[in-house]
Amino acid sequence: MRRLNRKQTLKVVKEMDAFPKVPESYVQTSTSGATVSILSFVLIGILVLSELIYYSETSMKYEYNVDTELESKLKINLDVTVAMKCESLGADVLDLTGNSISTQGSIKEDSVFFDMTPQQKRWQRMVQTVKSSLDKEKALQHLLFKTGFSSKPTAAPVSSGHQRNAPTANACRFHGTIEVNKVAGNFHITAGRSIPHPRGHAHLSAGINTKVYKSPSGNMLVVITSEEQHYNFSHRIDHLSFGDPVRGIINPLDGEEKVTQSTMQMFQYFIQIVPTRVNTRQAQADTGQFAVTERERVINHDSGSHGVAGIFFKYDLTSIMVKVTEERQPFSQLLIRLCGIVGGIFATSGMLHGFVGFLVDTWMTRVRGREEQFSNHMPSPTQLPSQDIPLQQLDREFPEQESPLAVNLLSADR
Repeated sequence: MRRLNRKQTLKVVKEMDAFPKVPESYVQTSTSGATVSILSFVLIGILVLSELIYYSETSMKYEYNVDTELESKLKINLDVTVAMKCESLGADVLDLTGNSISTQGSIKEDSVFFDMTPQQKRWQRMVQTVKSSLDKEKALQHLLFKTGFSSKPTAAPVSSGHQRNAPTANACRFHGTIEVNKVAGNFHITAGRSIPHPRGHAHLSAGINTKVYKSPSGNMLVVITSEEQHYNFSHRIDHLSFGDPVRGIINPLDGEEKVTQSTMQMFQYFIQIVPTRVNTRQAQADTGQFAVTERERVINHDSGSHGVAGIFFKYDLTSIMVKVTEERQPFSQLLIRLCGIVGGIFATSGMLHGFVGFLVDTWMTRVRGREEQFSNHMPSPTQLPSQDIPLQQLDREFPEQESPLAVNLLSADR
């Protein structure tokens, strides 16, 4: 009984087989089928290889949230060279709340030469080329996010051919990182050293015949001396970024250079910062993407163009934080896509092969039918008449068998 029940169970299971096996004696191979199989295998190999390459790559996911980290600090990373001596310049930060943040200790000042070495010129051309490409091809930004945290530096090379702090140096290099409050403000480089003032902020330059001018915002007092004709605010921005210092990222103002012939030139950079948190395989960083608008004008109080000669970076932050995450395709999705490729190609190739075979068989059947019909209408030599019949009459009766009839008539006459 147990064996009987077991056989019945196996029989039921066998009947449920969705993949019936065909004996090899009933399988017929063909050249066309082999050709389709070879093409299918080649196509499967190409698609599987491309799918594996796609799986090895990663994609960037962007998320937008409200920035709630208002109590945190904002880092300003800069490397700016101004075509004036360090003792004639001062740099500091003034935020929206009126707090003045000194840059002493965080921003270093080095006496250098404003002219670039050949190595620095090559670096500047390279950075400008990458920046122009970033404006056209947005996909390059994804590549920078993926590889930007590598060990490859993008900072300008130090002038090896020029002696630092040389007495004949004609420029001052400001470089370093300063932490400021996460509010709007402006970082500026102007003539003279900054001094505390009860009504705001001031820069004092040594000299005689001084005149005091108040900025339109009301929180800056600048002392302009008789030496103002010697001011030269031509400058080069080798690097300017916000947030954690990140190697390998090209920022909008990197490699920027401004040269002026005026002694009272004001350069303004209006910067809109978007806090960005980047999480990739290389590293994690809290940085800031930014867009910038540039403006420059000559200060002439006699003609009504008021202001302060210098370099001003006025920045503001958006309330939106962007989270950039590097993601990899799940392995399960890779298996599903590979199964779809293999099964889809085999099924499609089988259908196409069957359909083409059906069309060929149909066409061959029609051709053979016409040949058989033609052979049935063809008269045999024994059916030819023995008497002489005019050829014109034969042509009318048998229009399609002109040549064979003519041959038979000749043989009958003989």
